Amino acid sequence: MALSAEAITTLKTVSTATLTTVLLKKGLRNVWIRGAVPLKPGQPRIVGPAFTLRFVPAREDLATPASWASPISTRAAIEAMPEGCVAVVDAMGVTDAGIFGDILCARMQKRGVAALVTDGVIRDLAGVLDANLPVWCRGVAAPPSVAGLTFVAWQQPIGCGGVAVFPDDIIVVDQDGAVLIPADLLEVVLDEAPEQERMEAWIMTRIDEGVSLPGLYPMNAETKALYEASKR
Repeated sequence: MALSAEAITTLKTVSTATLTTVLLKKGLRNVWIRGAVPLKPGQPRIVGPAFTLRFVPAREDLATPASWASPISTRAAIEAMPEGCVAVVDAMGVTDAGIFGDILCARMQKRGVAALVTDGVIRDLAGVLDANLPVWCRGVAAPPSVAGLTFVAWQQPIGCGGVAVFPDDIIVVDQDGAVLIPADLLEVVLDEAPEQERMEAWIMTRIDEGVSLPGLYPMNAETKALYEASKR
């Protein structure tokens, strides 16, 4: 199922926490990208198809400043990114080499990339913040990527934060981090996630009324009947 504008609008109303619950019910436990936290508070919830990039460990003959001009480079990958995508970068959890800095993030923002998600770190913090590209990462480091990583490919299956990410899987990011929705499960999630949000919002109203948790969360048969009646 393609990621339509309507699907994006729907998913923007669903928290990543709710998405992990819905996907858990489908048997998927490993969908939250470890280490990808908001670079700054207040970043909006963002939804987009994954555009994947992959690094491997640095090798001295390949990871050089000259490699930045190679046809296989982060620069070339950025120019292939479509508007609205979420760039998901496998940086192997390396935290002492920044994969992107202010110039690359500014170019991504200019191309309409929705967000950057990585299990690594960025560099040039002040410039990246000024570029206004929403970023989820492990933090910041001054050294460039070639100090610890070799860039090898884009739009291939990757592992990011312990999660298998395929091109065009759906990424949702908010203050709780980054969650992957497998592309083949998008329709199911669109059907079930808004209902999960509605149900939990109703439970919160009962909490406000002083109702105790047993039988409420999770719902027993009596509570389910009350909830269904409230929807009618």
